[in-house]
Amino acid sequence: MGTDERDAAARDGSIAGAHILVVDDDPRLRRLLQRYLTEQGFRISAASSAAEARQVLGFMQPDAMVLDVTMPGENGLDLTRALRQEGQELPILLLTARGDPEDRITGLEAGADDYLGKPFEPRELLLRLKAHLRRFTPPAPSDNLRVVRLGGLEFDPARGLLNGPEGSVHLTGGEVALLTVLARRPNETLSRDEIARVLDMEEIGERAVDVQVTRLRRRIEPDPREPRYLQTVRGKGYVLKPGV
Repeated sequence: MGTDERDAAARDGSIAGAHILVVDDDPRLRRLLQRYLTEQGFRISAASSAAEARQVLGFMQPDAMVLDVTMPGENGLDLTRALRQEGQELPILLLTARGDPEDRITGLEAGADDYLGKPFEPRELLLRLKAHLRRFTPPAPSDNLRVVRLGGLEFDPARGLLNGPEGSVHLTGGEVALLTVLARRPNETLSRDEIARVLDMEEIGERAVDVQVTRLRRRIEPDPREPRYLQTVRGKGYVLKPGV
């Protein structure tokens, strides 16, 4: 088994028993997901509304959230935006009966890490959850990965941590995954297709990558409108240029 395979196996072991919060106003789907994910070894909490989800989040911190978009009252998109504004960085996977690519982009712009249209195969949900939990779980340290300096920030791609003068900077699972991909190959232009393939966004396409880049720039750039570190290479893709 190679180093990458060992690291992946270790991360798979680390997500065993992860705590998932399922939020959906459909009691039948809620029960089905709760039973299926429990059978797969996860610990599950369930909520029927955004208000109930907030109550759960008030006394425990799940490892990921599966969240319905079209709930009465505060919907899934509004809850996602609010949680991101409050500094919640846990992976959020949105569920919706609307599978249009534009709807998926809207979900990503709200701060979600993934978007799955109904009806869906439980196995696909499981695989997507595991993928995001692995990304959110820092990989094992590696001697050939160096800390990247971005002005007053330092990103450790071996651990998936971004630190600043005042401590850790909150990143979502998707933001960590994107910054890790770029930091592993600094000063090298990566195409949108390549980034989408690594981040498992091929189904949504290049615009999903652009959305993630925009979100990440808000975290690392002094002026996101004039990016210094995460630059666009016209017609080619994106490049991370470390520096002070």
